[in-house]
Amino acid sequence: MNKKPNALQKSIHRLLMLKWVSAFLAVVLYRLDAIVWKLSSGKHTVTEIVGLPIIQLTTIGAKTGQPRTMPLVSLFDGEKIALIGSNFGRKTNPGWYYNLKVNPKCKVQFGSQIAEYSARQVEGDEREKYWQMAVSYYAGYENYKQRASHRRIPVMLLERVK
Repeated sequence: MNKKPNALQKSIHRLLMLKWVSAFLAVVLYRLDAIVWKLSSGKHTVTEIVGLPIIQLTTIGAKTGQPRTMPLVSLFDGEKIALIGSNFGRKTNPGWYYNLKVNPKCKVQFGSQIAEYSARQVEGDEREKYWQMAVSYYAGYENYKQRASHRRIPVMLLERVK
């Protein structure tokens, strides 16, 4: 399911890596992705234009206990899905990360497929494997790592519940 971005998409990535662009995207991109996702019946997002696969992740809110659905860039490794908690290099981890830490059971929609998953944070060699995979798709993760140098960007792995 992972298809590497093409040359045009990678050139667009260079623009997206600029600090002011990623700050803007941090505020609006998930909203735009959600709108396009709904309008296309779950077939497309704005982010996929730049060659990054998107899932709809539904978590249970860590504080509210309510379902929260968010479009997220995802990296497929067979049936496993890696999520990078970069939050565009901002000071804090993304809300979905805290939701998964408290309630690891979640639902993933990719296209018309919906399945239940369980999340766990990965460390060591396993984390490095998925971090390198992420950087191979979008080099901007390295910029986010520098901007968020006060925290270690978490990598969560979703494994399908059988």
